[in-house]
Amino acid sequence: MNENNFKKLRKEMVEHQIFKRGIADKKILDAFLNVPRHLFVSPDKRNLSYQDFPLPIGWGQTISQPFMVALMTFYLKINGEERVLEIGTGSGYQAAILSYLGAQVYSVERILPLAERAREILDSLGYKVKIKVGDGTLGWPECAPYDRIIVTAASFDISPCWVEQLKIGGRIVLPLGNKWQQELVAAERISSKELKKETVCSCVFVPLIGRYGFKE
Repeated sequence: MNENNFKKLRKEMVEHQIFKRGIADKKILDAFLNVPRHLFVSPDKRNLSYQDFPLPIGWGQTISQPFMVALMTFYLKINGEERVLEIGTGSGYQAAILSYLGAQVYSVERILPLAERAREILDSLGYKVKIKVGDGTLGWPECAPYDRIIVTAASFDISPCWVEQLKIGGRIVLPLGNKWQQELVAAERISSKELKKETVCSCVFVPLIGRYGFKE
C-alpha cells in the first residue's frame, strides 16, 4: 500500500469515525488528517491502521481506536503551546497528535522498547516530544507544572502526583475504573485540593501499572 492509499484511508477515517461522531474542531480534524497513523503500528498491521478499533503494539499494549484518541484530545482542550504531561507513550501516536496541535509534550512510558520505538518514530517525523522511561503514576515532577495531563491507561484513581503537578485551572483526561472497564473522565483542577469531574463515556484501556496504579 502506498502513501496515497494511506492518505485516502486517513481522510475516510476522519470523516466517518471522527467527524460523523460529533468532533468538528477543525484543528483536531487537521491533526488526524496529517499525522500518519500507519507509521505508529508494526508493518504487518499497517493495512489495519485506519480501522475503527485498537491494535496491539507489543508488550501487552495497544494503540487506541482513532475515535478514542480524538475524543480524549477534544476534552483536553488544547489551544496551542500548553505543557502536556502524557502518561503512557505507547506507540507515540497520541503524543504526535498533541504535538501537531502545538503542545509541548512530556511523555512517560514504563516499557523501554516502546519508549525507544516511539522516540525514533516521533523524531523521524519532526515532533519534538520529550520521553522518559519510568513509573507514570509518579508523573514527571522535574518538568512540572503542566497545563494538561492525559493518561492513556486505566487507573482506579487519580494519582496525587498528577494533581500536584497540574496547574490550577488545568485539565486532566483519563480512563477511571477497574482493569476490565472504565469511564473516560475529564476533570479541571479548580483549587489546590479540588477537581471538578465530568464523565464522558464508557471505555476499555489496558491497566496502568505503578506505585499508584495496578500491580503487575
